[in-house]
Amino acid sequence: MVTVLVAFAIVALVVPALTPLLGRRVFFVAALAPAAAAVVTIAQSGAALHGGVTERSGWVPQLDLVIALRMDALSWVLALVVSIVGALVLVYCASYFAPGEPGTGRFAGVLTAFAGSMYGLVVADDVIVLFVLWEATTVFSYLLIGHDAAKRASRAAAMQALVVTTAGGLAMLAGLVLLSVRAGTTSLSGIIAAAPALIDQPGPLVSVSVVLVLLGALTKSAIVPFHFWLPAAMAAPTPVSAYLHAAAMVKAGIYLVARLAPAFALLGGWRETVTVLGVLGMLIGGYRALRQTDLKLLLAYGTVAQLGFLVLAAGWGTPEIALGGVVLLVAHATFKSTLFLVVGAIDHVTGTRDLGRLSGLGRRMPWLAVVAALALVSMAGIPPTIGFVAKEAVLTGFLEALHGPDAGWAWFALVGVTIGSVLTVAYSLRFFWGAFAQKPGAEQTEPHALHGLGVVPTLLALTGLALGLLTPLVAHGLEPAARAAAIPGGEVPHLALWHGLEPALGLSALTLAGGLALFALRRPVEALQHRFAGSPSASGTYRRIMRGLDRVATGLTAGVQRGSLPYYLTVILSVFVAGALANLVLGGPWSFRVRFADSWGQVPVMLVMSVAAIAVLTAKTRFAAAVLVGVTGYGISVLFVLHGAVDLALTQLVVETVTLIAFVLVLRRLPPRIATANPSRFRVVRALFAGLAGLTLAVVVIVAASARTARQLWLDLPALTKSFGHGLNVVNVALVDLRGWDTLGELTVVVAAATGVASLIFVNSREDTLPRLRDMRDRVPNERADGEPRAWLPTSAAIPTGRSALLDVVVRLLFHGLIVLSVYLLFAGHNAVGGGFAGGLVAGIALAARYLAGGPAELGAAAPVRAGRLLGLGVAIAAITAIVPMSFGREALYSEFFEATVPVLGHVEFVTATFFDIGVYLVVIGLVLDVLRSLGAEVDRQRTEDATVPVRDTTEPDHADDGTDLRDAGRASSPGRATGGSPA
Repeated sequence: MVTVLVAFAIVALVVPALTPLLGRRVFFVAALAPAAAAVVTIAQSGAALHGGVTERSGWVPQLDLVIALRMDALSWVLALVVSIVGALVLVYCASYFAPGEPGTGRFAGVLTAFAGSMYGLVVADDVIVLFVLWEATTVFSYLLIGHDAAKRASRAAAMQALVVTTAGGLAMLAGLVLLSVRAGTTSLSGIIAAAPALIDQPGPLVSVSVVLVLLGALTKSAIVPFHFWLPAAMAAPTPVSAYLHAAAMVKAGIYLVARLAPAFALLGGWRETVTVLGVLGMLIGGYRALRQTDLKLLLAYGTVAQLGFLVLAAGWGTPEIALGGVVLLVAHATFKSTLFLVVGAIDHVTGTRDLGRLSGLGRRMPWLAVVAALALVSMAGIPPTIGFVAKEAVLTGFLEALHGPDAGWAWFALVGVTIGSVLTVAYSLRFFWGAFAQKPGAEQTEPHALHGLGVVPTLLALTGLALGLLTPLVAHGLEPAARAAAIPGGEVPHLALWHGLEPALGLSALTLAGGLALFALRRPVEALQHRFAGSPSASGTYRRIMRGLDRVATGLTAGVQRGSLPYYLTVILSVFVAGALANLVLGGPWSFRVRFADSWGQVPVMLVMSVAAIAVLTAKTRFAAAVLVGVTGYGISVLFVLHGAVDLALTQLVVETVTLIAFVLVLRRLPPRIATANPSRFRVVRALFAGLAGLTLAVVVIVAASARTARQLWLDLPALTKSFGHGLNVVNVALVDLRGWDTLGELTVVVAAATGVASLIFVNSREDTLPRLRDMRDRVPNERADGEPRAWLPTSAAIPTGRSALLDVVVRLLFHGLIVLSVYLLFAGHNAVGGGFAGGLVAGIALAARYLAGGPAELGAAAPVRAGRLLGLGVAIAAITAIVPMSFGREALYSEFFEATVPVLGHVEFVTATFFDIGVYLVVIGLVLDVLRSLGAEVDRQRTEDATVPVRDTTEPDHADDGTDLRDAGRASSPGRATGGSPA
């Protein structure tokens, strides 16, 4: 099973890269992963149905976390559904998507990854692994629903599904953690085995935990009142609806309910909850399906009804009803995925899904009508389909439950299922009539050819029929699954297609007659529904809640984020001063040990830094203040050198340089002089407060340093660095080896910071628009008119970027040396001064110098790569370096050491942590490049664009005599915006 999950991951990563070569045939490659999973699952049938198959792999030994997978009869059924339907849907996609359609490769990769996550979810036996895969399906479903990002409906539906299911997932996580703590294990099977003891424990903790877990299951499976996200998700491509919303994702919650029912079905409130919500789901979904005119929405609300039926059957817990629930789960996957794929075919060949515009399609496409009829017969519960077998089993189970202790709830469920089945028959007939019938007065529908879109629906429809006819054979797999989903102690009845003339058969006949009558009276029913069309709904409640949250967030943001830096600093420093002073007063007495200096060399450095800090207060211009602040930073690097921390000194030096450059770039958009627009009215108060904050910090540092009683940790670091990290540079080894997890987390923070900076600057597009020197050949030819090569350093007249020739020459002479130095620092940092962080900053300084010397074009020539790709590649390399050791039985981030004698080079040592350092190196370069292109090149472009906008003479009229808007005409002729001209 672990191998199957790895195969899913590999295929999901490979298929986007293969798409340019294979086109939409790449879906056949993607289908290999779920097909292989189906083969493996079938091969394990014997063991899975008689005890189960268990696999365990190490994950985080320090936390006793393992990747525990277990396939028993219930997960075997789900695994077959997920893998077989997933493979067929991927094959269907090869005909569904148009050749060369944008995003095909990404869609194939995400759908494959979703299938793998869903497969892992149903075989997971550790609640932490279960939750990780649960949320993975949430993320992948978000990407699939929002596949067409250009459509607002797709984006809104994806976000709605993400919000609802993620909220439920977080509640489920809390419940699983509480149950794990009480049971003393994170094993799902262990928690279920310990359930009787948990239920007997005093207090409401177990009940609350189960409710939280149930909340996650209900949101995932779109159970009332969380059903509204499912119809909205129909904005997704039809294969997504057929797989996620019929056979896979919505089954995750049903699976979890069925898995926990044997343990908690008798817990107070469980059976009542699933009964009420299941019946409401059947009634509300069926009622709403009868008023839909879009075939896909009709199926969506029908799915809501069927999911209510499923959660009722899967959660009741008795063996008879559990058997019906398992059979219904399989039946629903076949008939509902068939119908969604039929709708996709109809949409493709006719261009519409509107019942009012489809007429006579059954005569034009009789085979597709037969396929849909087979699926609808199964959905309506008519023999000899698997849907009939499922409904008969559930009705028989509730008839048996009428004689049990919960007879009242059994009556409620039986009546609800009967009425819901009447609605199911009615909207099944409405679907067939709307899609294929000849409608009086409607124009005849002229479809195009199917082009292979009918193959997969045919296979699924025939599967539903075959499963019904082969019920005795199918029972060998479904009856053990029902035992796994039922309360222990009962006997699961034998599954059969025909049990004779029983009360359940009479109820089925009643539902069929009632559905026929309801469909025949569809006109009065539609009129009645229109009268109540404005009644409150769950989706409307969701929108009102989200609007309220938006208003609260806007008001809170407006009150807190006031746009005033002094205000922010006042709040931050006030909290710091108040907290520190409170701890100093309440936590005393304290000892104070102050040493004036470690060496006399520190004194002049301290004096220079103090003078610079005081001079900042008197600086009149922002540039002067930034430079003076930089002096204090450079002074810190000198202090590091005096202490022997050369590596820290180098890092501080390059950080301060890059920071100073960023300050200078930002200052171009601000007034040159300080306090010209908004002079401060509280200079004395600010000075006193700043002095108090500085004094508090100094006291905290002295107290903290004086309170040390334990032996210093750094005394052990050199030996640990050599023995554990195989290096001599304590700082670098600590970053990439000893505390690699922290560094990996910090890399993601760096990427988030770069994204935030760019998002604040780029208005219309996040794409890199740096000009390239190679794109300026029309203005700067490669050869002169006399045939000689172009000059190494073009003159300022040749390239209109106003540059200093002296600075340009110096930068070009130093650039390559700085790049070589950065690479040297990268590879030498494990044993000498340097490392990926320092090396990346040195390379960033080189790029900054090229930009300062030659502008955006020079930066584009020096770094012909997008910053986002460097950031992503760096994080990917670091993450892969962390994960790869796990494939060899080692813990994450394990570092291997190699040494050898190489000709010419001599004795060479290599540590695999260097790859992690390379990731750090690329992330830092990407960050600097992103800052340069946003705060630098993009600001340049915006300033140039602003300069090209003409200032309208306010004395001229706004409109000409013929009514033409002269303001619009002026904007349209703006050379900088409309014609692309350069400023004069």
